[in-house]
Amino acid sequence: MGWWQVNADTLAGSRFVISPMAEVFASLKVLHAGVGSWPGEQEWLARHLPGYRARLAADPVTALLVRAGLGRTWIADFLTPTPRAGASFEEELARVRDAAPAEVRRQLTVSLAGPLPERLRRDDLPLLAARLLEYVWQDAVRPYWERRRRILEADVVARTARLSRGGWAAALDTLRPGMRWLGGDRLQVNLHENPPREISGAELLFVPVTPKAGWVAWEDGERYAVVYACEGVFAGVGRPAVGAAGATAAGAVPDGLGALLGRGRARVLVLLDSPMSTTQLVALTGQGLGSVGRHLKVLLDAGLVRRRRAGRSVLYYRAPAGDVLVTAREATGHRGSGGATRRG
Repeated sequence: MGWWQVNADTLAGSRFVISPMAEVFASLKVLHAGVGSWPGEQEWLARHLPGYRARLAADPVTALLVRAGLGRTWIADFLTPTPRAGASFEEELARVRDAAPAEVRRQLTVSLAGPLPERLRRDDLPLLAARLLEYVWQDAVRPYWERRRRILEADVVARTARLSRGGWAAALDTLRPGMRWLGGDRLQVNLHENPPREISGAELLFVPVTPKAGWVAWEDGERYAVVYACEGVFAGVGRPAVGAAGATAAGAVPDGLGALLGRGRARVLVLLDSPMSTTQLVALTGQGLGSVGRHLKVLLDAGLVRRRRAGRSVLYYRAPAGDVLVTAREATGHRGSGGATRRG
């Protein structure tokens, strides 16, 4: 298994960042695979996959470059520049474009685990890769970026809350498959048989993306990043919310809770299992902006929800009192002829 040696100072200084380039590369991986993980992503693929495939069919060298760069167990490093906090997509794209051609060819040999095809023995590979990534950004990611960014910000808030409740072990063990805190300053980042890395003193970043994708990236001795698939409502209404409690994943409102708060207000409280903006709540509930705003004010005044600014968004999430209310109503169900019910 691959693990990193992380001292207390490095872990204490680590942070979550949002990277447009990471989101673009994760989207490229989905386009390359051609399989969506959930209904909203399948709809996105139906819209953008034909254009992506047509572009590669017209440019066989770039098509070969993508297949080589993604590899089987290793991604060519130049395709995944280690994110930097606050960097724009254009700034991160420039790092791909400016990669040294000889180093790119060496990395492709590693990702292929074999000799480089003759058609890839050329110096414009960084430029070809940058053009494809820019196409994915412009065509398939940028039109949805504001919404995706809000979702990513919500995930960061949820992770931060989990960190405050259970410490780094709780926050990291659920970050991505194969990742967990081993103790003794050891962070397992994947299940690959890679040599350990001493990263103490470097910058450690955790980077969410909305597609179901993940990888690690680094600039030796300076910056290391773990890219992971975020939780919560992704790019479509059809995906269930996933949060710490988990019991309200489908967003269903227990009858008892609806009778207590009113179904519209109860629906908002249930959905806030994952942090969300007012805009997301309007989209998910179908209620008007004014109605959602009034529900949030009542819930805030009652101490059932809290709010926190994340970038340019204000995100709302359930307070412990709200968790207790929702889970209690779910556990007891509603009183009928048989009295209270209990779920196994």
